[in-house]
Amino acid sequence: MFRFRWRPVAALVAVFGLGMVPIAWADGPYLAVNGVALAGGSVTAPFTADLVDPGAVTDGVKFLLDNTYLGKDTTAPYQWTVNASTGGHELKARWSAAGTTVSTEATFTVTTQPPTPTPTPTPTPTVTPTPPTDGEARTGLDLTAANRRAPVAGLYDWSKAGYREGAPLPGSADYTTDTTCRLTPAVLATTYGVIPGDGGDDTPGLQAAIDSVRTQCSFTAAPDRLSSIQLPQGELLVTGEIKVDADYLVISGAGADPATGTKIVYRPGPATLYDTLTSDGSDWDQSAMKWGSANGGWLWPGRGLFRVESRCVAPQYRVGTQAGCPGAGTADEDDETYDDAPANRKDLFEGTVNAHWVSGVKLRAMPGVPGFAGKTGQDTVYLSTSTSSALMAGIKVGGYVNVRAANTRNFYAQMTVPAGSGDMENLHMRQQIFKVKAVDTTAKTVQLDKPLEFDVPVDSTSDGSAAIDNTVYASKVAPLIDPVVGVGFANLFLTQDMPGLDEQTAVHNYGNMAPAAEMHGIVVKHAADAWIKGVRMRMTGSHPIVTEEAKNLSVVDNTLDGAWNKGKGGNGYLRGSRVWDSVYAGNTTTGLRHFTFQWSASGNVAIGNKFDSDLNLHGGWERNNLFELNRSTVPYDHRSGSCSARCGGEGGGTDDGTWFPVYWSAGPKAVKWSGASGPNNVLFDNVLKKQADGPAAAYEDYYPSPTTIYRFGWNGSGWQHLDVGGVTITDWAGNERRDYTGGHGVDATGTDTRSSLFLTVIP
Repeated sequence: MFRFRWRPVAALVAVFGLGMVPIAWADGPYLAVNGVALAGGSVTAPFTADLVDPGAVTDGVKFLLDNTYLGKDTTAPYQWTVNASTGGHELKARWSAAGTTVSTEATFTVTTQPPTPTPTPTPTPTVTPTPPTDGEARTGLDLTAANRRAPVAGLYDWSKAGYREGAPLPGSADYTTDTTCRLTPAVLATTYGVIPGDGGDDTPGLQAAIDSVRTQCSFTAAPDRLSSIQLPQGELLVTGEIKVDADYLVISGAGADPATGTKIVYRPGPATLYDTLTSDGSDWDQSAMKWGSANGGWLWPGRGLFRVESRCVAPQYRVGTQAGCPGAGTADEDDETYDDAPANRKDLFEGTVNAHWVSGVKLRAMPGVPGFAGKTGQDTVYLSTSTSSALMAGIKVGGYVNVRAANTRNFYAQMTVPAGSGDMENLHMRQQIFKVKAVDTTAKTVQLDKPLEFDVPVDSTSDGSAAIDNTVYASKVAPLIDPVVGVGFANLFLTQDMPGLDEQTAVHNYGNMAPAAEMHGIVVKHAADAWIKGVRMRMTGSHPIVTEEAKNLSVVDNTLDGAWNKGKGGNGYLRGSRVWDSVYAGNTTTGLRHFTFQWSASGNVAIGNKFDSDLNLHGGWERNNLFELNRSTVPYDHRSGSCSARCGGEGGGTDDGTWFPVYWSAGPKAVKWSGASGPNNVLFDNVLKKQADGPAAAYEDYYPSPTTIYRFGWNGSGWQHLDVGGVTITDWAGNERRDYTGGHGVDATGTDTRSSLFLTVIP
C-alpha cells in the first residue's frame, strides 16, 4: 500500500519568552498548542497538543513522542496531553484515512517545567516528656545456625529463619576475585560518572553500574562468589528509583555516618513522584495510575530509592525481546504496552508479578479429602490433572513457589467476619513461599520443603462455601519467575530530601505530609536471601524497609529514623508484608508508625530491636512469628489521633485511643484491608512500656513476665480469636488492657527460663 505523509511547509516562527505566534501553513494537517503551530516552537510541559485539520479520520489518531507511543484519541477534536523533559523533542500524530496511513510531526523545545509543589507543613505536635531509658537495641547478635536452639517442644521451628537459613552474612572471603564484578569508587567515578559532592544526578551512573554487574556477573555469581559495588565517601544525589536485580550483588558504603560515610540523598523527580492522587489529595491513587491494562496496583507496595526486584516484563506486555529475560514479546505493537509507556509508567510493567499469575497452576482435590488440594501439616499439593507440560516445566526442584489459598466464606467466618460483610474479597489471603523439594510430572504433584501451615481449598467454594461476589476463585501454586537472590546492602546513610518540610513536625504526625512523595527506602519484592545491615535511614518518604513476597531475609543492626508520610493508605512502617522465614534483629526505629508482620507473614523472628512504636500484627492471617527480647517504649502521642491532615491507615479512618506496644487485628474490623491476625504469634521476654493515660502520665509495663510464653491467637491446640467473655472483640482499640489469657485467645500457659527461644547464647 502506498504510504504518504503530510508535511507543513517551511514557515517563520517567532518566539517571545515561552510563547509562540501563529504562522501560516500550506494546506494540510499540523500540530498546535493553544491555536499556535507547535513546529519549531518553545513550550512549557505538560501541554495539550491539538491535531488541526486532519481531514477524514478512521479509527482515531495515535500520538508518539520521540517515536514512543503515547496513546490514541478516538474522538474529535483529536488531542493529547504531553509531558516531556527539558530539551528538544518530536511529537508525531498518525491516523488512517481512506485506507491510507497519514502522519504529521513537529519538532519543539521544552524550556522549563513547573517546580514540584511543596506541601504545606502541618502544625508541630505537643512535645511529650522524655520516655524512660530501657537500654539500646541488641546489636551484634550471633544469628547463625550454630547459635540457634533446637526447636522448643510445642512451638514453631524458627531454626532456618534468615539469610540462607542461618548462614553467616558475607565476609571478605565470599567475594569474587573477578575485578569486572567488583566496582570500586574509582571505577564508579571514571566509568559511570558517580562522583560524590559534585551536585550532579548519580541515578544514571548507579543504575548503569548495576546493569553492568547484572549482564556480566550474575550468571556466574554465587554466595561464595559475590559481586560488589563499593560506594564512595561523600554525598550522592539520586532522583529516580534504582533497580537492583543482579543476583548476589552487595552494595556497600563507606559508613552510615552522614558526615564521614556514604550519604545518599533521594530527591525524586517528576518521572518518579506520583502524579495521581486521591480526590481529596491525601494519598497515592493506585487505580488512577494507568497505562493500557496496567495500573498502580501492579507497582505495589510502591516506588522506593532501591528496588530489589526483577525488571523482566511478562511477554504479553512487551513487543520485542528484553535483555536477560526469557521469551519474546507477544503484545501487538499498537497496544499500550511497556515498550511505548512513558517514563513514569514503564515501571508498572516491570517485575514479574503478571508472569507469576499467568504461570500459576490450578489445583485438584487430594485423594480422600474432597475439596482440598492440601491440608495443614502435609507437604504435598495436588495440581490440576489438566496442567500443561509447559506450566509443569515452570515448577523446578530447588526453585520457589508461592502456594496461594483462595479466600472462602467459611474462612471469613472462622475470623468471625459477619456473614453479610460487604468487605469480603476474592483474594489469596493465605500465602507462603516454599522451596520445591520434588515434582511428579505424571501424578501432577509438588512436594514442598516444609509442611503447609494452612488448608488449601481447590477454590473459593470447594470447602462448601457460597461464592463471594458470585465468582468462583481458584487457589494456585505459582512459581516465582526470575526471583532476585542474594542481594545485600551495608554501611550506608539514606535520606529523602523534602525542602520546605520540617522534620520535627513529622515526629508524631500520623498523616501524610507529602503524598506525591510516598517513596520507600528499600523495597524487597519477589526475592530471597537478601540482607540489610548497618544501614541508617533518616526521613524516608514512607516505609524505610518494606517487603512483598520475600523469603529468608536478614534485616540487622539498622537505624531507621522518621518518615514524611505515616498516614492514609498505610505509610511509614518498618513493614514485613508477605515475608517468610526472616530475621529482624538489633534494629532501632524512631518516629515510625508501626513495626509490622502482616498479610500472611510467617516464620519470622524479631529479636533484640528497640522501637518507640508498636509490635503490630497488622492482619491478613500472619502467624507463627516470634517477638523476643525487643524493647518497645510507646509514648501517649503515638496514636492515630495525632494527625492534622491526610489521616488514617490502610483501612481508612482513625482509631480511638492510643496505640499500645502490641496491636492485634480483629476480623470484623481488619476485613477492610486484609483480615484477622492468624494463629500462634509468640511474645517472649520483651520490655514493653506504654504511656496510656495522657502526655504527662507514667509509663506502664505491658505483658511484663520475662519467662511467660504469650501465644496470641491460640487456645493451646489451634487458632482462637481474642474474645471478652466468649464474645469476639470487633476492634483492638479500646480493648488493649483486657486479659485474654485463660482461654480468651492468648495462651500464657507455657514458660521458659532460658534467655531466648531462638538463640543459644545471648551476650
